[in-house]
Amino acid sequence: MEHIEIFKALSNKSRLQMLEWLKDPELNFPGQEPYGFEHGVCVGQIQAKAGLTQSTVSEYLSILQRAGFIESTRVGQWTYYKRNQKTFAELSKIIEFNL
Repeated sequence: MEHIEIFKALSNKSRLQMLEWLKDPELNFPGQEPYGFEHGVCVGQIQAKAGLTQSTVSEYLSILQRAGFIESTRVGQWTYYKRNQKTFAELSKIIEFNL
């Protein structure tokens, strides 16, 4: 895990917000409720909540995924995202022992 890439991913308010929303998807994405959250949150739900263009949301999610903060699952034509808690645990260790 590259420390600089991790902190760059966290340096944007909208990306931080997305991570916060994905922490409790049932609360933050009630519109997806009938379909469940087994695979995570559909990118369309994230885009609607963020109020950003599809290309911006895709770019932000890509940055978060490259840094390891989220994982994606493709189901048919839809892509779903959820937090990778392992990365958050590793980030905690980086901060505790290196900063």
